[in-house]
Amino acid sequence: MDADAARLAMSAECRALADAIGEYDAKAALSVGQRLRAQGVAPELVAAALTQARLRSQARPKFGEFAAGMAFSQEGLEQATRLAVAALHARRYVEAGIRRVGDLTAGLGADAMALAALGLGVVAFEKDEATALLADHNLRHWPDAVVVNADSMETVRGVDVDGIFADPARRSGSGRRHSPADYLPPLGDVLGLRDQFPALGLKVGPGVPHEALPDDAECEWVSVDGDVVEAGVWCGPLARQVGHSALVIRNGAAHVLTGDLHRGEARELGEFVAEPDGAVIRAGLVGTLADQVGAGLVDPTIAYLTANAPVETPFARWFRVDEVLPLDVKKLAAALRARGVGTVEIKKRGVDVVPEKLRPQLKLRGGESATVILTRVAGKRVALIAQPV
Repeated sequence: MDADAARLAMSAECRALADAIGEYDAKAALSVGQRLRAQGVAPELVAAALTQARLRSQARPKFGEFAAGMAFSQEGLEQATRLAVAALHARRYVEAGIRRVGDLTAGLGADAMALAALGLGVVAFEKDEATALLADHNLRHWPDAVVVNADSMETVRGVDVDGIFADPARRSGSGRRHSPADYLPPLGDVLGLRDQFPALGLKVGPGVPHEALPDDAECEWVSVDGDVVEAGVWCGPLARQVGHSALVIRNGAAHVLTGDLHRGEARELGEFVAEPDGAVIRAGLVGTLADQVGAGLVDPTIAYLTANAPVETPFARWFRVDEVLPLDVKKLAAALRARGVGTVEIKKRGVDVVPEKLRPQLKLRGGESATVILTRVAGKRVALIAQPV
C-alpha cells in the first residue's frame, strides 16, 4: 500500500462505504463491486472500501469492536499485536512507573493504542509513510499519542521518552521468518538501546532461539486460546522476574508459569497423557510443569507428559489413554473401526507422520469420536487412542 492508497483507505468516504458493505462472502466481492460501480461509485473507492471491509472482518479477532473504526493494510494486520495482549504489554509500563513510551515500530498502532488507553504518552515511530498514516488515523482519539514518520533507530535517542517498546519486522522479502539478526531493526541493535533506556520491551517471534535472548531479562512466550502468538523480552524495571515465563490466555483469563529450564524425567506411560500449552513448550518449561502436576515425560525427547491421575491446570490439556498400539496404519484403523469411531482429532509429536495424509487411510466411519496421539513412548513409535478429559 502506498501513501495515496492509505489516505483513501482512511477517508470518510471509504470508511462510510466499508460500513455499508459490512461483512461479505469473498465469492460475492465481484458482484458487490459491480453493483456499487453501477451506482456511480468511483472504481478506486469501491476497491478500497471492499478491501477495508474485508480487513475489518479479519481484524475483529485481534481488535474486537475497535476494528470498525480502524484503517488497515494486509501486512500491517498480519503483524499487529492482539489488543488483549497489547493491554498486558502496556500494563508493564504502568507498573514500572513509565510516563512516556517510544514505540520504535508502530505498524498500525496496536501497542501504541493500548499504551495511550492507559494514560501513557506515546511517540510512535513508523518508517513507512503509508503505514504511518494508518497509525495516525488509528490513534486519532488519543492526543498524547504522536506518530512520527521516521527511522526510529536514527532518532529515538533524541526523543523525550523514559521507556521503549519495539516489534521488529520478522519476515524476509519472500515472506519467510528469518533470524533475529535480520529483524528490521535487528534484535541486537534494539537491545543496544538499554544503555539509555533500561525500561525496554520487545515483541519477537515465538520461534526465536533461546540463545539469541539476553539472560538478564524476562523472556515470556504468549499463547491465546491455544495459539502461540509471540514472545516478549522485558528488560530492566519491566521484568517481573529474570528468566523464562509462559503467559497462557484462555477465555480471556491470563495465567503465568515461571520456573527453570530443566527437562523433566521420563516415566512409564500412565493412564493419562497431557499436552502442554505451546507457550510452555517454547519457553522450555515442560519440566517445571511436570513437577507442578506430578507428571513425567512419556519419552526423554518428547514434550508430552503422563500420570495416573490428571491435575487441573491452565497450562496443559489432559487425555485419558484408552488403548496403546504400535504406530501401524492398519492396526490403528482396525482399532478405531472396532470402537465405532468416525471422527478423530489427530495429534503428533516426534514422528514423521502427516495427519492430513493419515486421515483418509483410516477410512473412519461410526458415530463415536476420539483423539489419536502419534508419538514415541520410551523410544518406540506408538499410536494412543484417547479421550479428552
